[in-house]
Amino acid sequence: MSRRPYDRTLRDEQARATRARILEAAHRLLLADDYQNLTIAALAESAGVSVQTIYNSVGNKAAVVKAVYDVTLAGDDDPRAMNDRPEFLALADATDGPSMLRAYAALSRRIADRVGPLLTVLLTNSDDDVKAFAATIEAERLRGNATMIGHLVRRFGLPAGLSRRRAIDVVWTLTSPEVFDRLTRQRSWSANDYERWLGDAMIAALAQGSHEKSPPSTCLSERMYGVWR
Repeated sequence: MSRRPYDRTLRDEQARATRARILEAAHRLLLADDYQNLTIAALAESAGVSVQTIYNSVGNKAAVVKAVYDVTLAGDDDPRAMNDRPEFLALADATDGPSMLRAYAALSRRIADRVGPLLTVLLTNSDDDVKAFAATIEAERLRGNATMIGHLVRRFGLPAGLSRRRAIDVVWTLTSPEVFDRLTRQRSWSANDYERWLGDAMIAALAQGSHEKSPPSTCLSERMYGVWR
């Protein structure tokens, strides 16, 4: 009997374990020594692997940092995008608009708890790779915000006068890592205080409408509008 399928599975498991060890070491070094001081050589020594293994398993320094961020954001090494995970998909089960926004505030708080310390280290650097990284994660965060607003529009609509684009911009601003950092690290808010504030702020902001003309498909019916007042 051929042992190839077993051997392949074993190799895959070993490769995942090696990658996880590299990313754990990189996360530890980033928090302790800052982005500028992270080198592939130092990472190899800390993870107990060769430099070439890092390049083969993850990639260069920029790839390592993005992989560390992705795993920290998700809380595991599952390759599924956040928008495809059960905790995000569960937002669609909310019974009304405010409930969906409070659930999203809770999810945003959990994510911010995980990535906040890492982003504090990374986003204070002016390195070109860090700037590219920041642009990438902001685009990803914007897509996540847009997906949540899409769920909200399909289930409950938006108040008259509030466009989908304006709603996305509001949520994108309120859920920014800079806001989380200002309130929790700089002003010593608890994570619970931040979550409550974020839910209240999103509900209040999205209930007010805007001066933009919204497409009819994004407006609440008269029956649903009361939910937002």
